[in-house]
Amino acid sequence: MAYTSEYPPFYVAVDLVILTIRDGAFSVLLVERGGEPFAGRWALPGGFVGIDEDLADAAYRELEEETGVGATSVHLEQLATFGRPDRDPRHRVVSTAYLAVGADLPEVRGGSDASDARWWPVSDAVRQGLAFDHREIVEAGVERVRSKLEYSDLALRFVPRQFTMPELQAVYETVWGVELDPRNFARKVARTERFVQETGEARRGGRGRPARLLEAAGATELMPPMRRE
Repeated sequence: MAYTSEYPPFYVAVDLVILTIRDGAFSVLLVERGGEPFAGRWALPGGFVGIDEDLADAAYRELEEETGVGATSVHLEQLATFGRPDRDPRHRVVSTAYLAVGADLPEVRGGSDASDARWWPVSDAVRQGLAFDHREIVEAGVERVRSKLEYSDLALRFVPRQFTMPELQAVYETVWGVELDPRNFARKVARTERFVQETGEARRGGRGRPARLLEAAGATELMPPMRRE
């Protein structure tokens, strides 16, 4: 017996907000659309979910197909769901957005239905006239990251395993878009329980004193939080 419903079917999609710090700029990964709608416009990687496909599986598949970034390079977490009725001119489409951040993310290339892929400074990306509602999705991802820097160890994903205090400070300044006093920042880091610890080693270079190397101390939630002000 065929099943009928009073509710019309709609499409399910995934979109991906991949953020990193690249050449000193807080940057997002965009693809150039190779087909309509919005051919030639820049957009987030993403696409439709297959009928027998899990959302997360679709997200990783689309990321690799459109940019060449494999599943082992990033960890995706759900950001939000976007379902404005007119967000896609073709169909009624509801999209689950995924977020990932990291340091040393690989070079990207266009593939599948993306004619190009590259990293954009966030400030430039949101002025590009992105396809669909992707500016809204980018801004949601950026604000999620800025907020999580306050209360979690997320900043450590933007630096190598061993890093210096100035390198850590640069993450907060770049993501938040603010300038921080080095002494105040170092004091805040020092009083945040189990955030970072010294390795006992130093990095030499330049004319100044060797920079002490730090590493994660194990805390995933910061107490007290690192505030933006």
